[in-house]
Amino acid sequence: MPRLLVLLLSLATALSAQLPPRDAQVLLALGAPGTEEYAPLFQAQVTTWKQACEKASLPLQIIGQDPPAKDAPTDLAQLTTALQQARAKPTGQLWLVLIGHGTFDGREAKFNLRGPDLSARQLAEELTPLTQELIFIHTASASAGFLPPLIGKNRVLISATKGPDEVFYTRFGEHFAPAIAGLPEADLDQDRQVSLLEAFLHASHQTADFYEKEARLATEHALLEDNADGQGTRAEAYIGVTAQSPQSDGARAAQIALVLSPEEQKLTDAQRQKRDTLERALEDLKVQREKLGEARYYTDLEFLLRDLAEVYR
Repeated sequence: MPRLLVLLLSLATALSAQLPPRDAQVLLALGAPGTEEYAPLFQAQVTTWKQACEKASLPLQIIGQDPPAKDAPTDLAQLTTALQQARAKPTGQLWLVLIGHGTFDGREAKFNLRGPDLSARQLAEELTPLTQELIFIHTASASAGFLPPLIGKNRVLISATKGPDEVFYTRFGEHFAPAIAGLPEADLDQDRQVSLLEAFLHASHQTADFYEKEARLATEHALLEDNADGQGTRAEAYIGVTAQSPQSDGARAAQIALVLSPEEQKLTDAQRQKRDTLERALEDLKVQREKLGEARYYTDLEFLLRDLAEVYR
């Protein structure tokens, strides 16, 4: 191997080793496929998530993929244990991803696992003590039934459906997985990473295109909830990545990505958190501009921009 190439590879390795670690983990539950036709579709999503986590250098735990061993705990029991272990960490991010089928009996939504199913109520109870930021992505049918009991501060929730009564197979997850893994077409603002908001919008649009091209009535409409108002927002509420109403969700989702850009990888979690807080303060300041008056607005703006510049020094 040429000496220059060896030096370049060594330098790249050294720089990679110096990148600050991220305090985040991904927990993925693969549900029961039901009929054989769905197994490869779900597995393709799992594979994409695995590749994304490898690129992001984040730990990934998958429940429901390996053949069940004799006398082994059920998938529900394993998921419960994993959530209890996650709750032991007071800080960081927990990404919880559900891939499979869901059901709704008119009273309660459930996620179909091998063995006992997971209900929305059970999951809410397990996550109540969680102090980490929760990134919840439920790509199954009837998934919106999980949102109401999970809504809260410091939580970004995404469902493949707008209500628990949308119970047919959902294609949203097929498009969301490659998008959150860094699909270039999903990078709407061209910052070399795909945010949760961008992945949500890309998957929503691709799903809608499928039904339109097939001349079929759409049976799924994804929702995003990240401001704890309990309303949820659909992709139609955005032009590009800009929400058309200040009440819409998406401000926090726009700040979070799984696979970070080279520039973003250089920031520590503390720097990223401070930057995100300042960016939200800037948006709030813009809303109050008329009320504050020009002099006060520009004074406050200068302070915020100075603090923001310090993050990157």
